Amino acid sequence: MLKIVVCVSGGGTNLQAIIDGIAQGAVLNTKIMRVVCNNHGAGALKRAEAAGIEGVCVSPKDYADRGAFEAALIRTVEEANPDLIVLAGFLVKVPVELIRKYENRIINIHPSLIPAFCGTGFYGLRVHEAVLARGVKITGATVHFVDEGMDTGPIIMQKAVEVHEDDTPQTLQRRVMEEAEWVILPWCINLIAAGQVKLENGKVSVVE
Repeated sequence: MLKIVVCVSGGGTNLQAIIDGIAQGAVLNTKIMRVVCNNHGAGALKRAEAAGIEGVCVSPKDYADRGAFEAALIRTVEEANPDLIVLAGFLVKVPVELIRKYENRIINIHPSLIPAFCGTGFYGLRVHEAVLARGVKITGATVHFVDEGMDTGPIIMQKAVEVHEDDTPQTLQRRVMEEAEWVILPWCINLIAAGQVKLENGKVSVVE
């Protein structure tokens, strides 16, 4: 059984995709041990509660400094003893200590085809605004392992999504979620649970 902790910041639509995937049998041998959120009152915590999953808020507003917040975040994640940490719309830079402790055991979903439109400052609607401003025809989403850089870890899976001429950042965001994010994030978790994801020399392969 793959024990996972899901870290989120907002409404938790990617979290819901994982919950649904487990419930529907699309994600096998996986259990969400805890949902960790950095925002009080976030929709993700309500989704966790509705699914009978423990939800814990660790907000930087509740701590005197960044160091105290990061220590609390690390402690909250480690208490659940996860095999895998899933960043599902988590808008917090993960502490280096946690990345090193869980090397190649943290994955993230990013709403673009990395290496395009990623890195510092590219999150949420900002990604889709940049996509439309550049005029690209194809965007998408990427699941990758987390390293000490920003969106620089080995890529596990990507899925392309067409950009429409009449798109707004909001309509594009929704399409990327529906057609890519909610599809490949549960899929990757299922593959990891099945032992089918291999990382060698900085590159990921999926084995039968």
